Amino acid sequence: MLLLLSYGLEVASLQLPEHGSNTKYVYASLKMEQPEKVIDFSVNINPVGAPKVLKDRWGDWFTAINDYPDPYANELMEELAAQENISVTHLLAGNGAAEIITLVARYLAGSKVAVIHPAFSEYATACRNEGCEVMEIVLAAPEWNLEASALADKLQGVKAVFLCNPNNPTGIHYNREAVENLIEVCKRTDTLCIIDEAFYDFLPEPVTYIDKVLHQQHVLIIRSLTKMYSIAGLRLGFLAGNPELLQKIGRTKPHWSVNALAMKAGVACLQDESHTGETRSFIESERTAIFQRLRQLGFEHSSSQLNFYLLKDPALSTQEKLFHYLLKQGLVLRHTENFPGIKGKWLRVAVKQSDDNKILLEALAAWKQGN
Repeated sequence: MLLLLSYGLEVASLQLPEHGSNTKYVYASLKMEQPEKVIDFSVNINPVGAPKVLKDRWGDWFTAINDYPDPYANELMEELAAQENISVTHLLAGNGAAEIITLVARYLAGSKVAVIHPAFSEYATACRNEGCEVMEIVLAAPEWNLEASALADKLQGVKAVFLCNPNNPTGIHYNREAVENLIEVCKRTDTLCIIDEAFYDFLPEPVTYIDKVLHQQHVLIIRSLTKMYSIAGLRLGFLAGNPELLQKIGRTKPHWSVNALAMKAGVACLQDESHTGETRSFIESERTAIFQRLRQLGFEHSSSQLNFYLLKDPALSTQEKLFHYLLKQGLVLRHTENFPGIKGKWLRVAVKQSDDNKILLEALAAWKQGN
């Protein structure tokens, strides 16, 4: 495994938006006119959509907006605790995983932290905003293998390390042995091991390390409910960890940061047992068909097990031309300019509904014919 290390690395100043979704900003940043019809492959939420129960019960929840929400989100946390087989004291609700990451960064303020890349850009951004010294540990493409033993020396004196597993943007899932070895290495180096599991429930056979927080004081698990349940507009996530550590992290959390409708929706989503199973089956079927066609066309893709994947035309050193070509067709993929280690060399693509996936594959076929 190749490890590229840098300290205090600043992401180059970008015109492009730092996250997916909101396609108008992509076109505006490139001074391109947005086509009348756009398919957004840059946002990696559930293509199946939100559980039907949300629409059915939405009107029943209207009166919840008349009062302040529960600042501790107890009903939601009790539902989560029951499903995860841990106590409520091991959980902290948040206004999406983004708020959770910000709270953790505030707790780490001024410290030396590490991020294992490729990874969600918000870890490094939030930590730098809090005056942290950020060490980027970049795994070698295209396998991005995690070898914890090689990190032991690097993590000496590091207060926390972020690992995105399953990984955004590659879609790969690090094996259990590698992750457990990292947890043990962090124990020896007195490093807080922060595992972002925002996409764990998209795996064909979901794997979580949330049980580690019951016995390990140096492990934190970040979760998002917005991805699987397609409720990104509501913002809902949580942090699992040692109760004393959560109390310290939660000190800077705004009162009532999670709104009442998000709590109601969260409970209803968690109780809908069929939604996740149907989602996994659909995505696995679509992803298999997409990958088969991409290989036929001569494209490379990451070995994703999730609802998104990395894509590249191996004939290009960077994917800028392909990115712009697809934008002109109204197909918006996620650039990777702010992902250390893969910067511009790949594009991230969400698995969408079948018709949308076919439109993208047809556009990619046309690209190959013209180049």
